[in-house]
Amino acid sequence: MKDGELTVWDSLAILECVAECHPETCLWPEDRAERAKARAISAEMHAGFAALRGAFPMNMRSPSGKLEVSDAVKADVAWIVGIWTECLDLSGGPFIFGDFTIADAMYAPVVSRFAAYGLSSDPVVERYHAAMIQTPAWQSWLADAVNEPWVVEEEEV
Repeated sequence: MKDGELTVWDSLAILECVAECHPETCLWPEDRAERAKARAISAEMHAGFAALRGAFPMNMRSPSGKLEVSDAVKADVAWIVGIWTECLDLSGGPFIFGDFTIADAMYAPVVSRFAAYGLSSDPVVERYHAAMIQTPAWQSWLADAVNEPWVVEEEEV
């Protein structure tokens, strides 16, 4: 992200800058405890789930279908489903903290991976996926991804 003389290259840092510059967007939950949890699960998404990321690259053009899933990936999936279940139960949804927040933006690539590779049929995952794909941002992201002319071969599994 470029903003005048400022260049920010990290996804979570970019989202923090946007939230700071545009507080009216309410990109973090208003409640302090919820905001802390949102930051924690966003940071966890940012730095974690190596098995899932390594085995199942982010690729919105990839055909849907199941691949072999290691125990480490299954553990990552179960952990993420647990996070979503707990948060959605507490907030009532449709997004992790009720309204769309940075936490949802951070988990969007995982929502896409779960759908593309058939990683979970949990009703919580299906409900959250349905909410995410209805957002204008998702629709724009998907259209841009599908129309992207170049292919990164190692991302095609």
